[in-house]
Amino acid sequence: MPVKIPSGLPAYDILAKENIFVMDQNRAETQDIRPLDIALLNLMPTKKATETQLMRLLGNSPLQVNMTLITTASYSPRNVEKEYLDAFYKTFDELKHRQFDGLVVTGAPIEHLEFEDVIYWKELVEIMDWAKENVYSTFFICWGAQAALYHYYGVKKVPLKKKLFGVFPHKVLDPFNKLMRGFDDIFYAPHSRHTTVTLESVSAVPELDILSVSDEAGFYLAASKDSRSVFSTGHSEYDALTLDTEYKRDLNLGLKIEIPKNYYPDDNPEKMPAVTWRSHANILYTNWLNYFVYQETPYDISRIKHL
Repeated sequence: MPVKIPSGLPAYDILAKENIFVMDQNRAETQDIRPLDIALLNLMPTKKATETQLMRLLGNSPLQVNMTLITTASYSPRNVEKEYLDAFYKTFDELKHRQFDGLVVTGAPIEHLEFEDVIYWKELVEIMDWAKENVYSTFFICWGAQAALYHYYGVKKVPLKKKLFGVFPHKVLDPFNKLMRGFDDIFYAPHSRHTTVTLESVSAVPELDILSVSDEAGFYLAASKDSRSVFSTGHSEYDALTLDTEYKRDLNLGLKIEIPKNYYPDDNPEKMPAVTWRSHANILYTNWLNYFVYQETPYDISRIKHL
């Protein structure tokens, strides 16, 4: 089944060409089923690329997904046109009266800042508090996961000596958790970050189940015991060339950056990277949509507020 998105969004044509099942409003309204209402709070500066990556994964399931894109009102992104945001995005004030089956909160390249120093931190806190009562399950990614762990449980982020950058192997700790169904014992996922949260600090939170770790990348994936929150420190949604783009961007800026690990064949940036994480990215988001959202969320979406 498809993900339903506006036909004018750049992601629509890209995904349609990839045979990802997408549909516009008119076609969706002829189907006699209730689609899942999924919101995406996109904090990344590369909004168009990020929304396409996540819609690609959310559209690869047997479920119809109605997407709502959210941007911050307290901060205006500099890398996307205002006309684009006005056409396709909503602010939190425009939809805080609604309930959603699921919410995805992306990362943001602001790890050098303390959470309270982020321009839109108060707004993000309001959204995270709202999500507790108005969203059935929320998927937090990278910095978004660190922010949520800090706000909900007081888990602090820790600066790394150097950027964790590349594609790393991960171990499944709980193969019987529904989120991990279909995963191989060892799987790969990209990381791109300057900070981390330690496995010890997350393990100290009794409300969380640790689902996956990496010997080199550390804590990767956890879920709340009630399935209402998922926290991922990596970027399984990344395209084949996302790390390549980041690497060459940093080189052009004169920043100190190492070649992303386990990414280029023979560590040669002139060679096309081989994607080793795509299948598990699809499994992860399909499992989240099916087991943590679709199978659990009430048919009357307004009841989420009273759960």
